[in-house]
Amino acid sequence: MGARATRLARRGGHRRGIGSPIRIGSYNEGADGRRTALDTSAFDAITLDQLRAGGGLKWRAFPDCIGAFVAEMDFGIAPPIRDALHEEVERGQVGYLSAAPLRAMAEACARWQQRHHGWDVPADMIRAVPDVLGALEVACRHYLPAGATVAVPVPCYMPFLPLLALLGHPVVQVPMLRGEGDWSLDEAALDAAFAAGARMLLLCNPHNPLGKVYARAELQRIATIAARHDARVFADEIHAPLVYPGHRHVPYATVSADAARQAITAVSASKAWNLAGLKCAQLVFTRPDDLQRWREVGHFAGNSTSTLGVVAHTAAWRDGDAWLEPVLGYLQGNRDLLGRLLRQHLPQVGYLEAQGTYLAWLDCRALRLDGAPHLFFRRHARVALTDGAECGDGGEGHVRLNFAMPRPLLVEAVQRMAAAVAAL
Repeated sequence: MGARATRLARRGGHRRGIGSPIRIGSYNEGADGRRTALDTSAFDAITLDQLRAGGGLKWRAFPDCIGAFVAEMDFGIAPPIRDALHEEVERGQVGYLSAAPLRAMAEACARWQQRHHGWDVPADMIRAVPDVLGALEVACRHYLPAGATVAVPVPCYMPFLPLLALLGHPVVQVPMLRGEGDWSLDEAALDAAFAAGARMLLLCNPHNPLGKVYARAELQRIATIAARHDARVFADEIHAPLVYPGHRHVPYATVSADAARQAITAVSASKAWNLAGLKCAQLVFTRPDDLQRWREVGHFAGNSTSTLGVVAHTAAWRDGDAWLEPVLGYLQGNRDLLGRLLRQHLPQVGYLEAQGTYLAWLDCRALRLDGAPHLFFRRHARVALTDGAECGDGGEGHVRLNFAMPRPLLVEAVQRMAAAVAAL
């Protein structure tokens, strides 16, 4: 047995993930030992007790609940990522970051963007940061005037509004408008926000928490509005690998020359490959003087990026597609199932099917609950959801539900919620 095979055999128990003998994130293997397709049927067998025993925030913060609030999946990590991390730990490569792994990650990220989105961005325009909130802080501190107003579409990812306040940037909340089967940005309100002095748009695409994927024409219109006011756009695209058939992610910086000049883009493998705790994301620069500014501040801005996070991201961008494709199919099945369950058990709840991400935005106002719906469902259904009021103006009466869980648990969660409502 070779050295690598010996090491893998020695740590075989760890490779099984949560709750042996379920091999979360494992591939089927043929008679010759070669990996074939990812076995997503094992996801259905993951139990609530196993998830709680795993120790993550999603299952420990409210230990008596089904966790549907934290934006991560319950399906482990891809074997190439797991193997790369084990190799680096066994080599003792857990010290300060050096240039070689950063370069490898940038090259892998650039190839992934070109392969999936046709985005031909040079690797030397990609830089590492610990996470997307850190990337937003970099953009605000070093690419905007102090105290500049930021336009934020709402509902939005919960930490955006308090972070901008802490950084001293006033916010203009721009509403997302619900149509028959899609959400759209209130472009007139965005234009008015820029006219009133906003200097940057925080554009989340695919959108958290709505699951909206912007079409190219929408992005082009946004770029035209921003150009009219000489505004910047911080493009949060960390959910870009998670887009369902019938929709396509278009990187904002690719839609026009104006958009490329406006954009500071944040990308990451953290959501699609379950790597949030490893503290790594990437800033993609498409304006040459932005990169020059990074050379002045980047040592401090990116210094807290995790060595193992860079290793994991490199493996994800380079070798993670074979794992992600069937996982995305499983997520699509969960998304479709959620729609059916809501129509059957909670028809009063408003919901537009997510086009990307694994997040669902549920309008619970018609239930006429006594108090915030996330508290009602936590107390009476033992399902932990995100409070929509934390997502900005108009979020009251809504919850965000993460459907990236084993399918039987998703069924149980909705049934619990419906039983709690029926008992009113």
